[in-house]
Amino acid sequence: MAKPALPSPTPTLPPLPPSRSVLSECPRPEELLSKHPVTRSAPAQLAARKAESQAARRWEGRDRGRMSDSLVVCDVDPALKEKLRKFRFRKETNNAAILMKIDKERQLVVLEEEFQDISPEELKSELPERQPRYPSALSREAAASLTGATFVVYSYKYVHDDGRISYPLCFIFSSPVGCKPEQQMMYAGSKNRLVQAAELTKVFEIRTTEDLTEEWLRERLAFFR
Repeated sequence: MAKPALPSPTPTLPPLPPSRSVLSECPRPEELLSKHPVTRSAPAQLAARKAESQAARRWEGRDRGRMSDSLVVCDVDPALKEKLRKFRFRKETNNAAILMKIDKERQLVVLEEEFQDISPEELKSELPERQPRYPSALSREAAASLTGATFVVYSYKYVHDDGRISYPLCFIFSSPVGCKPEQQMMYAGSKNRLVQAAELTKVFEIRTTEDLTEEWLRERLAFFR
């Protein structure tokens, strides 16, 4: 008689490691923030950029405001406008010039002096070099009346190389080096308005009166042939 089969022995399993909580495996929030810093969302970035551009525009506006406050544009005296109108239609064939200055108290461009039969070299001697910065020998009132910058409208008898003769009207802005900055800005700001009032197209500028010679003037006029 056969013996009954014995049951096979149960295999022995290795011991399990100590149980750990699932929560203990998750990193803490502060660890996540340190490893992966939170970035702004797209709407937040757009809002920040918009605020920065608005601030930049405000600063630019302030700078333009400061410049516009310092730039004074003077009107042209009505009597001078009429003088310039008649000067444009003068029938005389000699050289002539009108010198103009700015009346700072009235903020007007006014007539200073007129000249007839005056050459470019003679005109140069009539232009002030510059306003003295420390006019110790002058009273305050006399020093205030001096001006370094000058506006000139010059009617010049121009003999062309081919023998033709024309009488161009030239606008010359004399702004010598050494003038006070506020004076230069006042004259520079008012120049275009005066040019428009005189209806002139030949506009030149000199930074030293020594530049004003007949050769210099002819070279400039050669571009308008």
